[in-house]
Amino acid sequence: MHVSTDRILTTHVGSLPRSAAVTEMVYAEENDRPIDHRRFDAVIAEAVRDAIARQRKSGVDVVSDGEMSKISYATYIRHRLTGFAGDSPRRVPQDLEAYPNYLGRAAKGGTTPTYRRPRCVGPIAVKTLDPLHVDIATMKAALAGSGATEGFMNSASPGVIALFQPDEHYGDHRKYLEAIGNAMQAEYEAIAASGLLIQIDSPDLALGRHMMFKGRGEAEFLAMAELHVEVLNHALRNVPRDSVRLHICWGNYEGPHHCDIDLEKILPIVVKARARAISFEGANPRHAHEWRAFTRTKIPDDLVLMPGVLDSTSNFIEHPELVAERIERFAAIVGRERVIASSDCGFSTFAGFGVVDPDIVYAKLEALAQGAAIASARLWGRPD
Repeated sequence: MHVSTDRILTTHVGSLPRSAAVTEMVYAEENDRPIDHRRFDAVIAEAVRDAIARQRKSGVDVVSDGEMSKISYATYIRHRLTGFAGDSPRRVPQDLEAYPNYLGRAAKGGTTPTYRRPRCVGPIAVKTLDPLHVDIATMKAALAGSGATEGFMNSASPGVIALFQPDEHYGDHRKYLEAIGNAMQAEYEAIAASGLLIQIDSPDLALGRHMMFKGRGEAEFLAMAELHVEVLNHALRNVPRDSVRLHICWGNYEGPHHCDIDLEKILPIVVKARARAISFEGANPRHAHEWRAFTRTKIPDDLVLMPGVLDSTSNFIEHPELVAERIERFAAIVGRERVIASSDCGFSTFAGFGVVDPDIVYAKLEALAQGAAIASARLWGRPD
């Protein structure tokens, strides 16, 4: 993993807006309609090339494939693993339950994703790695000659898979998690073996508190978070830590978020994950102040921080000076070399849904690069 040796590097969390053609294709696959797989692969390949080109034009150093081939960052696994089928009711976050008028307005306004949330109904095992190998080949082809510093590919954590796909087979949370982890191990190792960085998406470590475990006490949730990290680390045991980024968040939606657990309470658990870098929300109004948690928590001496310095749920284009200020706060804590500027979350975590206009997404990423350049000039003592 590259670090910010002579300037602040930039990245983002992974998902990017899909075109109408891509959205049509992934929903056809999701709904088990007949599709022309050659056309599917061609449409996705073109979208990945375009996404990487636009990231580079915006100034992003460490790029992704935008998760173009996936319906969402967690439920895509039903095409790759056995044991998942059907649908299940949506687990509504606790903060939205507290404001039912807002929840209803959001649903009527079309900002709530509509897609299947399969449940676990049988033994979990690898069904096929073919879609993964296609994704890897597609991304590496688009990455060649792009000028990107590095590329990363997203993969769901065992915990977030359990968060969105309830268990009706194992009857024990640990056994369920371990079965998922054992099956996902092959995906983790294949991404790392390809030379791409792997980003483990693990919102369960934060969002899980007010969604999956909202009816339980805080101590019980923290114990569950420890278990989630334990299972994840076991699944990653053969993957070099230097190849792994971990993303946590409290849910990529505009809402009250007043039920979010404090970062400081989960950070000692998060830093135990087998990851060289952690990505977390640092821009939205509910968590922007929590940079101070890193001054009060013991973190590994080589851990790279990827703070979100862009909000991923609003169409405001952050001023580059604000971006620079946010970067410099973290550089003052862990050193400039251990900060990579990022976004709070993905910009299209569910295909066809995203509150940020696609063109504004890339304008925000451009502001990210401009802010990183300002911060770099100050941190390395160069004239603006």
